[in-house]
Amino acid sequence: MAEQPALESPESISEKRQVPLDELALFFLRLGTTAFGGPAAHIAIMEEEHVRRRQRLSREKFLDLLGASNLIPGPSSSELAIHIGYLCGGWRGLLIAGTCFILPAALMVAGIGWLYVRLGRLPATAGMLYGIKPVVIGVVLQALWSLGRTAVKTTFLGFVAVLALVLSVLGLQPLLLLAGGVACLPALRTSRVSFSVLPFMTIGGGIVATTASFSLVSLFLLFLKLGATVFGSGYVLLAFLRADLVTHRAWLTDAQLVDAVAVGQVTPGPTFTTATFIGFILGGIRGAVISTLGIFLPAFLLVAVSGPLAPRIRKSKAAGAFLDGVNVASLALMAAVTWQLGRASLVDTLTVLLAVASLISLLRFRVNSAWLVLVGATIGLITSAVHLR
Repeated sequence: MAEQPALESPESISEKRQVPLDELALFFLRLGTTAFGGPAAHIAIMEEEHVRRRQRLSREKFLDLLGASNLIPGPSSSELAIHIGYLCGGWRGLLIAGTCFILPAALMVAGIGWLYVRLGRLPATAGMLYGIKPVVIGVVLQALWSLGRTAVKTTFLGFVAVLALVLSVLGLQPLLLLAGGVACLPALRTSRVSFSVLPFMTIGGGIVATTASFSLVSLFLLFLKLGATVFGSGYVLLAFLRADLVTHRAWLTDAQLVDAVAVGQVTPGPTFTTATFIGFILGGIRGAVISTLGIFLPAFLLVAVSGPLAPRIRKSKAAGAFLDGVNVASLALMAAVTWQLGRASLVDTLTVLLAVASLISLLRFRVNSAWLVLVGATIGLITSAVHLR
């Protein structure tokens, strides 16, 4: 099999297919404003836009970026957005893509935090989510089908994908590293390669907040630590937040923490904006700002440091095989999340029909997923209004 081309540097991208920065900004602003459903949905929509519709990236390159994003701590979909921004627009693209993806969600969550502080409860969102979640299932299934056909290049990688899916269902944490290690075993038999790059990409920083009494500085350090060390989704973040904020510091109650995680899940954009909500509860607008900066800053720094290493990984036969294993494991994680979301979202005939119609619209007619989300939200609101009569 021919060796795949390495990811280009921002300099070579600017000579070949530089994406206008305003176009990049508009896409990620729209994504951060409309992309419900968590990281799996965000990844699916980015794949639809940049691989299928715009053809700015090949599926192989997109999968490499996804794998690299999963190998570093922090919010994976935000890091994927930052990686795409770097690849398409250099250092300015890196900052623009990440900021435009995160900012709309952070502003919405801060607004909900203001209402929560004043009203003592969350605004109703059930009707809208009833229609949006099935659409998200269709969007993610389309991406899994599209990316899976590219990622599973051999029967052996198919075996690794199935193994990763089983392990993810069992809750094994070092899943990506294990899958990468298994995938590179055949390559190690035929080549002697240094893996000095790989450990660097999998090490998260360890900044510890030691102050138990509340202050804005300790709040910032706490979320900086979490952003630099937590792998996985908002559900993984929940365990760390409870240990730090409820058990150790007693800054929040369990009920407040559950509400905070719920806000991160039901709003579009990155689920790590849970930090914005918590910051607003604890420290008002200043708390919201520094909590958001704290949890997302490591993502920008880690992508900036690890991004230039991607070409070295793909050029190496064994390290490239490791990345292939990480890629199929990343898709296995998406599949497991989709199964869990589907069980909670497809609750009746209407939701099943919405999911199927969305999948057909994406695969057969290539409808923009943002329109499907809007249609789903409208149907959900109408259905909720009818039931309330």
